[in-house]
Amino acid sequence: MSMSISVSGINAAQKHLDVTSNNIANVNTIGFKNSRAEFADMYANSIFTDNRTAVGNGVQTACVSQQFSQGSLTTTKNALDLSIKGDGFFVLSPDANSLDRTYTRAGAFQCDDDGYVVNSMGSYLQVYDVNNDGTVKSVSLDSTHPLRIPSSAGSPEMTTRVDSSMTLPADTPYLNVKSFDPLDSTTFNASTSVKVYDSLGEAHTATYYFIKDQEAQGAATDANTWQMFMFIDDKPVDIENGNDKEFIAPSSLSKAGFKLKSAQIVFDDKGNVKTNDTGEITGYTPAIIKTVALGTAPVAEYGGDKIITSGANAEQQIEYLFGKNLHMYGGTSFSVEAISQNGSTVGQLTNVQIDDKGIASATYSNGTSAKLGMIAMANFANPQGLTQIGDTCWRKSLDSGDAVPCQATVGTAGAIQSSALEESNTDLATQLVELITAQRHYQANSRALEVNNTVMDSILNVR
Repeated sequence: MSMSISVSGINAAQKHLDVTSNNIANVNTIGFKNSRAEFADMYANSIFTDNRTAVGNGVQTACVSQQFSQGSLTTTKNALDLSIKGDGFFVLSPDANSLDRTYTRAGAFQCDDDGYVVNSMGSYLQVYDVNNDGTVKSVSLDSTHPLRIPSSAGSPEMTTRVDSSMTLPADTPYLNVKSFDPLDSTTFNASTSVKVYDSLGEAHTATYYFIKDQEAQGAATDANTWQMFMFIDDKPVDIENGNDKEFIAPSSLSKAGFKLKSAQIVFDDKGNVKTNDTGEITGYTPAIIKTVALGTAPVAEYGGDKIITSGANAEQQIEYLFGKNLHMYGGTSFSVEAISQNGSTVGQLTNVQIDDKGIASATYSNGTSAKLGMIAMANFANPQGLTQIGDTCWRKSLDSGDAVPCQATVGTAGAIQSSALEESNTDLATQLVELITAQRHYQANSRALEVNNTVMDSILNVR
């Protein structure tokens, strides 16, 4: 019996060595959780056994217990390197359409050739769907899907409106509108540009020109009258229902019979666009400032190709909205507070960001951005009961309980940190001490076995 006790001790010491060696071997494995060998004595007796003289039957390995303490974080330059500061796990699936789920703390992810975010073994990172405001639609592991980062965004959208907020200088000189020449900066008071798009996504440059109308100088009313001309790609464009303006030499616009329609803007003595007694804006003529169809501009007398020439929608018109956001103040230069338009071209991926809530966002070259999903996380009542399957991944088991879906920064799941990885939680110094201890235990049990063998030899040699 004493020999079997020694053998059980040797087996236990060997298990201790195995566990410690595995911990040391994975000291640089991202997301690895070290284990601890736990032992229990073996004891057996019956109702007729004298408990005062009973001897144990040796030792057995009760459990190899995983230790899910937090590993230290190391920063990287890859936005898809993710770490968890808390108790949660990333959720993975073996293929894009599988409902099988595995769990990991190793957040070294990358994009495959289809744009899906995967780990080094090709497992797909799962996300929840989110609304436009970033709130999650459903927190359920059955509703998760692989995170995919499209390399391009959307289809082209033609520009139909431009919203602007500007301030014109009141102390600028009056100018003769008939002398306006876009090639001569002394013939206009201010100008600015905005990029617009046709229905095929081709970009065009729309330029506003503002002139303080000399014909209003000294007038008792409407002295603060301005004319606005519109050019797109350096070609003149009529304002629909605008004011006909004819030009004189040496202006480049002084072609025989050529007239360009402008928008008229009138400011009151407080520098605001003129309104009536009820507050309704009356200072714009026409009331809606909109270009003619761009497939018809510029007019033939001016020469050159039309604005829309590539087969895009020739009926495209662009409305310019100022509302009460256009002012004329003294003591200031021309300024553009805000300018935006509703069109876009096809965008190419320029940046990917993942915030601490796990919301993955992509930014594209056309200025658009998209929320791609919220990284799904799971928690367990007993993480130590998870079944290891290799590649720093686990499956749920009866001991661990079911996976509880959760969100980053909510409860004990923890926050997600992008551009960081969780290192192994193995303390190398501690494991080296454990290795020495296991070696001593092995040697001691081997010595006990040797002594037992010597005793048996003595007994067998008795004559």
